[in-house]
Amino acid sequence: MTVNVAILGASGYTGAELVRLIATHPMMRIAALTADRKAGQPMAQVFPHLRHLDLPRLTTIEQVDFSGIDLAFVALPHGLSQALVKELPPKLKVVDLGADFRLTPEGYKSWYGADHVAPELQPEAVYGLTEFYRDRIRAARLVAGTGCNAATVQFALRPLIEARLIDLDDIVCDLKNGISGAGRSLKENMLFAERSEDVAGYSQGGRHRHLGEFDQEFSALVGREVRILFTPHLVPVNRGILASCYVKGDPQAIHAALQARYADEPFCIVLPMGELPAMSHVQGSNFVHLGVVGDRVAGRTLVVSTLDNLNKGSSGQALQNANLMLGLDETLGLMLAPIFP
Repeated sequence: MTVNVAILGASGYTGAELVRLIATHPMMRIAALTADRKAGQPMAQVFPHLRHLDLPRLTTIEQVDFSGIDLAFVALPHGLSQALVKELPPKLKVVDLGADFRLTPEGYKSWYGADHVAPELQPEAVYGLTEFYRDRIRAARLVAGTGCNAATVQFALRPLIEARLIDLDDIVCDLKNGISGAGRSLKENMLFAERSEDVAGYSQGGRHRHLGEFDQEFSALVGREVRILFTPHLVPVNRGILASCYVKGDPQAIHAALQARYADEPFCIVLPMGELPAMSHVQGSNFVHLGVVGDRVAGRTLVVSTLDNLNKGSSGQALQNANLMLGLDETLGLMLAPIFP
């Protein structure tokens, strides 16, 4: 069986990453690639590293014949997916990599400052954190990919919050994010001279939009409000996220809980007690590495998680979910080893 997929918004980093991954997939065929501003160009011109692949030429979304498409990946900037998905054929399976369907309509308006234009679709959208929503994703027509920062922190904290192994009112997360997390569009503050040899926080003081996902997901786990302190930083690396989560709880119990929760997960690796992961250990892959270290003060624990923001944090997660939606082995196209060094 071969399934035909379309990538809508293929000229961005996540679109290119999807192409790279699907090229190794034994059962998927890329039938359409779109990029409005670059419509008409060959993919090799936009991304020379994909020159060896036989790919369709980029078109506009309006030019795509969806009658032969089984699933569409929507990799558009935030705010653009909702109107588009609303107009797509109702039987077409959709994985949205953006933020448009991650939150309730009320949550979306609160964090993104605009009314949702397709609130009728929101109830059917399944949150795309695969390891925690697998059964619902299998049956879904529309899956909403998580934020890459949100995924990294949730892998570290969800099992601990659900089991109430940590103080829910004292959670601090410090996150380091690679530059590609800001997207491919030109931004003055993302120039090499602006970001090289520098580390800078952004969206601090409770203003980062991924906090909406933390609030929604963590609070739902325990039926009460959970509000973490979260500070993200840009670091001068191309790709990768590393989250350091400071919690109050027994380190041995925390480590045991993470080991038990992820024992059968193909992409989640819990390191031996006291060993911490690094971004370079997962770059270019769909793997998550987690580590636990006890503090010198009894009852304080550091939990660290790391993943590739373009892969497990976005395009890899999207492909993993698409595999489930299509009834395929969820690891297909995703067992690439990390790139090192």
